[in-house]
Amino acid sequence: MGKTIGTIKDNDFRRMVLESDKPAVVDFWAQWCVPCKQLDTVLQEMALEYEGKVSFFKVDVNESNMTASRYAVRSLPMLLFFEGGEIVDQAVGSLSREVLVDKLNRLLESS
Repeated sequence: MGKTIGTIKDNDFRRMVLESDKPAVVDFWAQWCVPCKQLDTVLQEMALEYEGKVSFFKVDVNESNMTASRYAVRSLPMLLFFEGGEIVDQAVGSLSREVLVDKLNRLLESS
């Protein structure tokens, strides 16, 4: 099994997310964030289910504070859904699998 969720930093963000030809989900998180760790299990499952259709990335806000500031990340976890380099949806806090599936399906319908 390959690495399903890529970890990216400030200098990779444009190339990996904004210039991607696939929709992307970016998880802004931190090591100390308990809800982030809970959400991680759901994101890993979704990354496997949507492999090849949607790219999944994690951005550690402590390591990539330029990107976190650019997108006004104030609460964790925060998910941003990108299509064509633009934010098309977002979610803050821990999400259920059902809510995430619904958001991913809407993301794919718009792409």
